[in-house]
Amino acid sequence: MEENKRPWGEYDVLLDKPYTKVKEITVKPHSRLSLQLHKNRAEYWVIVQGTPIVELGEESKQLVEGMLVFIPRETKHRIANITDEPVKFIEVQIGDSFDEYDIVRLEDDYGRADTPGNIDTSKIKLS
Repeated sequence: MEENKRPWGEYDVLLDKPYTKVKEITVKPHSRLSLQLHKNRAEYWVIVQGTPIVELGEESKQLVEGMLVFIPRETKHRIANITDEPVKFIEVQIGDSFDEYDIVRLEDDYGRADTPGNIDTSKIKLS
């Protein structure tokens, strides 16, 4: 199993086939992934631990365990963990390519994009 560390946490590749890639992703407490989009793939996220905030397009929503999110190609998205416990989710990628370089970072807290962003709590909808 492929394991990868990142500033916001880590991911394990559970399945890597020509038609899909599946990852288990862990987001550290008080961390978030970059606001990003992918040109060659769509993603499904299933929350399996924690209560993250997901930004999808222009909306943000707090999710709970068992909830599913679909992220179409070229749709900006991000997941944030504002809690003291890790957040885990399963990511299923579908599309033409599952290359780690198929990422356009729009905002990033770790200096990997031109304009670092902040969590806009005014857009958060609690469910």
